[in-house]
Amino acid sequence: MSVEMFLRLLNSHLLLWLLLSAPGIATIVRYLVGDTFYGEVVHFTGELSARLLIVTMAATPLQLLFPKLPWTRWLVRRRRYFGVAAFGYAALHTGVYVERIGEFGRILSDATEAGLLTGWLAFAIFVPLAVTSNDWSVRRIGVMWKRIHRWVYAAAVLTFAHWLLVAFDPIPGVIHLLILASLEAVRITKTRARSPAGL
Repeated sequence: MSVEMFLRLLNSHLLLWLLLSAPGIATIVRYLVGDTFYGEVVHFTGELSARLLIVTMAATPLQLLFPKLPWTRWLVRRRRYFGVAAFGYAALHTGVYVERIGEFGRILSDATEAGLLTGWLAFAIFVPLAVTSNDWSVRRIGVMWKRIHRWVYAAAVLTFAHWLLVAFDPIPGVIHLLILASLEAVRITKTRARSPAGL
C-alpha cells in the first residue's frame, strides 16, 4: 500500500480516532483485569502523551522541511486530532495516579513537589487547549484562538520538565526533548527565512 493510499484511508475520522484510542482502550482493559500494574500504566500513558504532543507540534516544522510530501500536509490538517489524543492520554495518566493515591490531602501535598507540580500545571494548560480544538471554537474565538493555542509551548516545557523530574531514567525524556527542540528550531529558522524582513 502506498503512502497516498494509506493517508486516504486515514481520512476517515472514525478510523483515525480508533487508531489513536486503541492503545488506551487496551491499556485500561489490561489494568482492570490485572494484566498490567500501576507503574506500567502511568509510564506508558505519560510517554505516549508526550510523543503525541511531539507529533502535534512537529506538523508545521515537517511541512516546512518537506512541503511537497503529501503526508506532511495530511499531518498539518490532522494535528488537532493528535493534540486531543495527547490530552486524552495525559488525562488517563492523571486519572490512574489520582485513583491510586485516593486521598485528596495526599494528592494536594504531593502537588507541591516540583516533579508533580509541573505535571499538574501542564495538564491545566492542556484542558482549555483540548476543549477548543474543534472547528466551532476556531470560528467562535476568532483571532484569539491562535493566541490561546500558543500556550502549547508552555505546556510542552512543563510536560518534559515533569518527565525529567519524576523519571527513574531521564535519558528517554532528554532524547524526546531534543527531538522537539530540533523541530522547533527548524520552524523558527524557516519562518524567519520566509518573512520579508528576514525576522
